[in-house]
Amino acid sequence: MAHRPHAYGLTGEVQRKIKGKYDEKLEQGARLWIEAVLDMELVPGADQNTPLGERDFQGALKNGVILCRLMNAIKPGTIRKINENTMAFKMMENIESFLKAAQDYGCREIDLFQVVDLYERQNMTQVVNGIFALGRLTQKNGFQGPALGPKEADYNPRNFDEDTMKAGQTVIGLQAGSNRGASQSGMNFGKTRSILD
Repeated sequence: MAHRPHAYGLTGEVQRKIKGKYDEKLEQGARLWIEAVLDMELVPGADQNTPLGERDFQGALKNGVILCRLMNAIKPGTIRKINENTMAFKMMENIESFLKAAQDYGCREIDLFQVVDLYERQNMTQVVNGIFALGRLTQKNGFQGPALGPKEADYNPRNFDEDTMKAGQTVIGLQAGSNRGASQSGMNFGKTRSILD
């Protein structure tokens, strides 16, 4: 992990905001789901009822091996080569392989995280959110293992007939204001003000 000096100003404010959003309950849910799918402990000997915390959770996932195994458990054969090497670029390659496999599985890029978010612990909140996004999608794609979070909604288009569409064009949207209620009708502007005794 690269050494980053303490941030000041706007950068420091953004980093503090990101760190403040980290939720250990969500981390614990993601951790338990990963452990249930892989049938192994992320941190051997760690208490199941206590969250690992941002640093230890990142340490367990940093090399990307667990994430690659998770993807292969969800959809076998997705990631063919998992690097067990501890060299930095090999670990980042594992994370990148996981992210690409998750996108191919159906996760939207906006729901996932960047490699540096995990590897350099820049945004662990987004890492947890990415794991939850994958967990939601597994239910939709028919994964028979443990579930994480609510099932993602299916596409449900609405088809209206021509009369309904025309009727909708006559309605004034609330963003445009209203044609009912108090108004300034009957008021005149520009009259002189007269004071009478």
